Amino acid sequence: MSGTTASICRRALVLLGAATLAESVILRVRAAEDRDEKRHKILVFTKSSGFEHEPVKQGQDLSLAEKTLASIGERHGFGVVVTKDGRVFDGDLTQYNAFFFFTTGDLTEAGTDGHPPMSAAGKEALIAAIRAGKGFIGIHSASDTFHSKGAAFETQVRTDPYIAMLGGEFISHGSQQQARVQVVDPQFPGLRGLAEGFQITEEWYSLKNFAPDIHVLLVLETEGMRDSEYRRPPFPLAWARKEGKGRVYYNAIGHREDVWTSERFQEMLAGAVAWVTAVADADLSANMSKVTPRARAMPPAK
Repeated sequence: MSGTTASICRRALVLLGAATLAESVILRVRAAEDRDEKRHKILVFTKSSGFEHEPVKQGQDLSLAEKTLASIGERHGFGVVVTKDGRVFDGDLTQYNAFFFFTTGDLTEAGTDGHPPMSAAGKEALIAAIRAGKGFIGIHSASDTFHSKGAAFETQVRTDPYIAMLGGEFISHGSQQQARVQVVDPQFPGLRGLAEGFQITEEWYSLKNFAPDIHVLLVLETEGMRDSEYRRPPFPLAWARKEGKGRVYYNAIGHREDVWTSERFQEMLAGAVAWVTAVADADLSANMSKVTPRARAMPPAK
């Protein structure tokens, strides 16, 4: 597929078949000017070993998530490299400033989308790169990736290394519905102007295994929601934390296509990239025990 192009904004994303990734489809943003070589470069990984979400499905054109991130990068000055090929993590990770995951399932398995899986060594290399100072952004089903061993509706004493890095883990979700989101830190990049919170319709994840050091950014207000997944006190929906020298951001929003096309969500993504790449700084004080003191309460098991 080398040479196939699709125009986005003023630059082209080119489908490249790298020699070491013969069956891989990697989308790169061309650097048209010298200054572009100095831009931050984000590796966007969208492999679906489990359920494949609509925003990352590729047809004849790029997926909605790929188009959106390329457009945000164009506006905010960073480049993206997008792939579903897990073998990329066996390569040179030093060229990337941060990693962006919209993934599902055990990525060491080919799974639903059939793209080459990540190796065990590649998973270790990813986590090591973050600990050494790279940034990480996980969106929506990034928490439905590399699950910890044990029952779904229980807290694990020892979580999967990826989950420990991310700071939380997916349990289940109910039906899509409108719910209210509390904005805990409206000073965080991408959240300015949202101090009053907001309501949207979304597929809401019920989460567990929260890292004790997370700085909560968004809280799901569960009162009045239907379905058993939300019969629990309010809990973190988005947060930021450090993993070694690296900066980690997670946001459970992002299932629906209309969320991806909204200015609010795109601003959140732009702010997340700015923070994980150290373009912007923010308060990282652990605040879960203060803002969601009963967040560890489990919903009733199905």
